[in-house]
Formats: sequence, C-alpha cells, structure tokens
Amino acid sequence: MADITKRFGLRHLRALPTAHIRHVRRGRLAHDGTGLAFWFRPLSAVLSEVPVDDRELAMLFHARTADFQDVTVQGTLTYRITDPATAAARVDFGIDPDTGTWRSAPLDQLATLLTETAQQHALGLLARTPLATALADGVTAVRERMAAGLAAEPRLAETGLAVIAVRVVALRPEPEVERALRTPARELVQQEADRATFERRAVAVEHERGIAENELANRIELARRQEQLITQQGANSRLQAEDEAVSDRIRTDAEAQRRTRLAGAEADAARALGEARAAAEAAWLAAHQQADPAVLRALALMRLAEHLPRIDSLTLTPDVLTGLLAKLGATTGATSGATSGATAGSTSGEGAGR
Repeated sequence: MADITKRFGLRHLRALPTAHIRHVRRGRLAHDGTGLAFWFRPLSAVLSEVPVDDRELAMLFHARTADFQDVTVQGTLTYRITDPATAAARVDFGIDPDTGTWRSAPLDQLATLLTETAQQHALGLLARTPLATALADGVTAVRERMAAGLAAEPRLAETGLAVIAVRVVALRPEPEVERALRTPARELVQQEADRATFERRAVAVEHERGIAENELANRIELARRQEQLITQQGANSRLQAEDEAVSDRIRTDAEAQRRTRLAGAEADAARALGEARAAAEAAWLAAHQQADPAVLRALALMRLAEHLPRIDSLTLTPDVLTGLLAKLGATTGATSGATSGATAGSTSGEGAGR
C-alpha cells in the first residue's frame, strides 16, 4: 500500500519498491512506473497501484472421481502481474488519494480467476480418473494438468498475469473412504508385525530349545559320569573288600598257626608238667611208702594245719576245754589202738614171713 501524506492541500505519494503506480491527470498519463514518489493534486488525480511481486495463492477445493468418490485437492499457485498497464485496464487497482488503500479488492478478483481456472482443469482430469489411480498418481497428474491449463489459458494473458509455479500439496478422499482404504494397508502392516513377532518368538523358542537340549545333554553327561563314578566306587569297594578279606584270611591263618603252636607248646608243657607231677607223685608215694607211720601222721597233721583258718585269739572255757580233752583222749586212744594193731600186724606178718 502506498504511503500518502498531506501538505498544504497537496498530496505526496511514496510507493513500495514492488508496486507499479499509474498516475492519470486530466485524462493523460502523468506518472507510470515502479517505486515512484511524487506530488499530486487529489481532485484531479486518478491513481492505480498494481503489485508486481510474486504472490502465493492457496487453493482448497473438492472434486469427484470417475467412480463417484469425493476428494479434496489442496494446492498453491505462485503468480505475478507481468503487464501492470493491462492489469490496471482490466481490473480496478484504483487507490484512494487520501489514504492510499484500494477502493475495491483487485487481488480477490485475480484469486477467484486463477482458482476457478485451475479447478476447471483439475476437475476435468479427476472426473475421468478412478479413486485408486487418483490417490496413487493424482498429485503429479493434477499438478501437470493445472500447470498446462493455466499456461494455455488466454484470459490470464489478456489480464497481464503469468503463473510462475503450481504445487499440489495433497489429494485426499473423504474420512470414511480414507479409513476404509487404510484398513487393508493397516492389516498388511499388522500381519507383517505379527509375522515379525512370530518369527521373533520362533527364534526365541529355538534358542530355548537349544538351551534345553544343552541342559539335557549336560544332565545326561553328568548322569553318565555319576554312573562311572558309582561303578568305580563299587570296584574300589570290591577291591578293598577283597584286600580286607585277604588280609583277614592271612591274619586268621597267622592267628590259627600262632594258636596251634601255642596249643602245641601248652600241650607239651602240660604233658611235661604232668609227667613231672606224676614223677613227683610217684616219688612222693614211694617216699611215703618207705616212711614211718608216725612221720606220715605228722605230715597229715601238718597238712591239716595248713588248711585250718587263722586264729588270732582263742578263749577256752572249762566246758570247751573238757570237751576238747575228751575228744583228744578218744582220738589218742583210737590212734594208739590203730598203731598197736598196725604194729601187731606188722609183727605177725614178719613172723609169717619168716
């Protein structure tokens, strides 16, 4: 928008570097150019400001495909006014001499012209294209068709417009159709995810199986070694038992031989002792046979005295003493009688021998 200031009933206009100013005074062109600055009288001046910079025009419109599906096309046009004089003659770019603002909306008129022209070519293309093809290749096809159609449109050239670039940002179906179209792809993605999950689980199961097989092999090897250990321990125990049996047998044989030798020695000693005792008894008997009977009685009394209990003190009462004396007298008499009889017998035997 041009900058207009007031001074003493006059106006001073200073344009932007990208604005083309046309100043018509009393039906004749007084100023015509870009980035101008000049004084003018507001009552006799007709001013037009035509922008000559690149302009971006966003478009959003609906179309229908060959299979009667609604789609939304979103794009952007870049255009420029290449002939400001022609554009000012075809479209009202007049500005207020006091404020510098447009009296109408010339850019909206140009936007409507460009949008309708671009839509016309896009709608014609999409009407002959199925939805699947449009979604797959529609962005490029629509862009090329719109660029070619706008370049060949004579009205744009007559208005002094030139389309610099055409961009189609998106081509989307209705939300319900889009969800329906996404479902197979999502199912495929889900199937791929499930397959990857199953493969991962299969790999994990395979690893677990390998680990279980290794553990089983280790247990089998451990059991086999335990069996070998038990077998070896049994063999060692058997060898130890055999060795102990041999040792016991050797020890028993040695003990038996020792006891046999000891028994033989004891038997020999007992036999020798018996023979010695027999010889001693024989000698003793022979000695007694040759001894005097009185000596024998004395010996008998000595032997009897040896077996009597020990008497430390003896108390004799008259009664005991009388009884002992009586028994002693009877014993003496019997002994005397026996001795006399033995003497008489001996005498009579001697006489008979004689």
